Amino acid sequence: MSPLSRRRFLAAGAAGAVGLVATGCAPEPAPTPTATPVGPPDWSALAARIGGSLARPGDADYDSVRVTENPRWDDARPLAVLTAGDARDVAAGLAFATRYRLPIALRSGGHSYPGYSAGGAAGTGVKPSLVIDSRGMTAVALAADNTVRIGAGASLAQVYDGIGAHGRAIAGGSCATVGITGLTLGGGVGVLVRAYGLTCDSLTEVEIVTADARVLTANAITNPDLFWACRGGGGGHLGVVTALTFATKPAPEVTMFSLSWAFASASAVITAWQAWAPAADARLWSTLKLLNGPAYTAGPRVFVSGTWLGDPAALDSVLAPFLASAGAPRTRGVSQHSYRDAMASYAGCSDIPVAACQTGPGGRLTRESFSATSHVAYTALDAAGIRAITDHVSAARGLPGLKEGGISIDALGGAVGDVAPDATAFPHRTALATVQYTATFVNGGDPAPFDAYVRGFRDSLIGSWGHGAYVNYADATLTDPAKAYFAGNAGRLAAIRSKYDPLGLFSQPQAY
Repeated sequence: MSPLSRRRFLAAGAAGAVGLVATGCAPEPAPTPTATPVGPPDWSALAARIGGSLARPGDADYDSVRVTENPRWDDARPLAVLTAGDARDVAAGLAFATRYRLPIALRSGGHSYPGYSAGGAAGTGVKPSLVIDSRGMTAVALAADNTVRIGAGASLAQVYDGIGAHGRAIAGGSCATVGITGLTLGGGVGVLVRAYGLTCDSLTEVEIVTADARVLTANAITNPDLFWACRGGGGGHLGVVTALTFATKPAPEVTMFSLSWAFASASAVITAWQAWAPAADARLWSTLKLLNGPAYTAGPRVFVSGTWLGDPAALDSVLAPFLASAGAPRTRGVSQHSYRDAMASYAGCSDIPVAACQTGPGGRLTRESFSATSHVAYTALDAAGIRAITDHVSAARGLPGLKEGGISIDALGGAVGDVAPDATAFPHRTALATVQYTATFVNGGDPAPFDAYVRGFRDSLIGSWGHGAYVNYADATLTDPAKAYFAGNAGRLAAIRSKYDPLGLFSQPQAY
């Protein structure tokens, strides 16, 4: 299984954006946009105002800071990349963009599936932009009350290491390089989701810079509408988050398990898993993957892996109903870990230092080109739906340049469903699972056939699963993205956007 299939971008998200309460630390108010810019942008003036860094085309560091985690967007040539050191830098960048009427792209982890955070890649619908990158803000500070304040640019590897070292935990995804901000703003599906809820469910406060360059705080009391939107409303539309505060839990001991079957068992495994996983003991989370590609020399394979937070000796009894229907797996692995070590293992970083658990300079992880789209599953598949899965997974092998393709179905239920669909902006509380259709391919390859593959795979299951999708696995081709991502919460999100960004400074596609 490739590094991507192990991590599967469970937490991938669009670049971070949404807001907070007035703190009095805003710079001069952003100028009101005029019909025409006031003149050519004075980039040197912006560079002089910030404590972070500003990279422009031709600068020595431009080619390293402009790239995202997906090499397919490497042709982007943003106007500049502002790597912000704090909220004041972000405010300065927004005021500058307003003054000169510049397009803006926002970036936290750099995993935006449609490439919006690249700042102008071909085919994304985003013009060459001023990229405001939060990856210079990575502090993880645990307070005496066991809340943790995290800089908006921290990666999940940094978050898990920082809080795990103090015996605390939050629920999140498994991909090391995903940013905590993008994950949280879209809801936050991950490997402890059924026991602890979505990542956004433990969020207690955000610091955000809004379109008028004010630094705000948002929580349940102060700017509560903005706080509501930050809990599942996606990134890029309401402001730029610069810090997040979470309630933490005592770090659990984690039992990790992995099972695999030959592809001939696929129908039985899918049937058994979809009936069992979303309704299992909430302390158990699992994912079902059907994958194909050149590495699978004996043909496509079926995998189920997951986490168990209960007594390790009880795992067999929890798995028993599933295995009784699915049949005995060909392989089985079980291991016990601390929370900190479990999350490092999921990230593919169990044997490397956290500083190297990234793809940039000094990192040991590798960027992979990929295509992906998503579904949110509310119903179990019938025989025709299961056959659509097995047919498309079988077909993946014929794609020239494919490294790995298939489907990942991640169980919801448990604590996710304990929250009402309108209590946060994330609406899919009663769903059974989130679904990703993915294809990784050779860097530099034409993405078109892989886009067609994953979208065709999704289309084949619309009759079963409808049009719902997960905003952190965004797809630029959805015909009604606001409805797909946010369902009945879309109207409220649109009203909040009109309030905090009335002039439309944040112009990322798929706005609500």
